[in-house]
Amino acid sequence: MKKQELIHLHGLLAEVGNYFEEENGTEVDLSEYDSLGVRPTSIHKSKTDHKAAVFAMATAITSEMNEAEADEKVAAKAD
Repeated sequence: MKKQELIHLHGLLAEVGNYFEEENGTEVDLSEYDSLGVRPTSIHKSKTDHKAAVFAMATAITSEMNEAEADEKVAAKAD
């Protein structure tokens, strides 16, 4: 993947995280992502830095989605 494509993916993933937070009223724990200091607008950062940031953000978002899914109540019904 080219650096420009990775930066674009980084921005899209940030939008997904924002949307998820708005829709579920929860906050995604982005502490690992924040510690990297790389944002989608940080075009001067290396491709490797953006790749690490994308993986950190994706991991945080999917972890939060899994927790939200586990917390959903399933209605009991008989066959």
